[in-house]
Amino acid sequence: STLSSWRMDETYVRVRGKWMYLYRAVDKVGNTLDFMLSERRNRPAASRFFAKALSSNGIPNKIVIDKSGANAAGIREVNKILNRFGCPAKIQTVRSKYLNNMIEQDHRFIKRRVRHMCGFKSFRSASATLDGIEVANMIRKRQFPGPTTSGFQLFAQIAG
Repeated sequence: STLSSWRMDETYVRVRGKWMYLYRAVDKVGNTLDFMLSERRNRPAASRFFAKALSSNGIPNKIVIDKSGANAAGIREVNKILNRFGCPAKIQTVRSKYLNNMIEQDHRFIKRRVRHMCGFKSFRSASATLDGIEVANMIRKRQFPGPTTSGFQLFAQIAG
């Protein structure tokens, strides 16, 4: 189970010469919760990302975001949906540039791998490659429980 406070942000990735958005969420201690590549940075994209993250990680008490209006609108949308289903919990939104430093630092691991590629040729290849980079990063952070001794063994288990 995840902690009650999330950090959420997006970073840019070049695909076919156009900027795409990699939405990412980490918990308070920096563990990756979810990620999603999107062609747009708007309310529907943010709502889709939050729905995906909530379905696999549960509902947090609060989500820290930057000053992005699209992300705030996405959380409002999710809160409306939760309310419609009779869920008493409301996700609190904290808009702070500085509380999000943890996720901004976490973007470095993606940027370090992607920078030398000069962009991706297709959305599908970008998505697949970023999935691999994120999983490798999660292995590096030791996010997967189990008696494995090396990152390679864990990767072989997940891939197999």
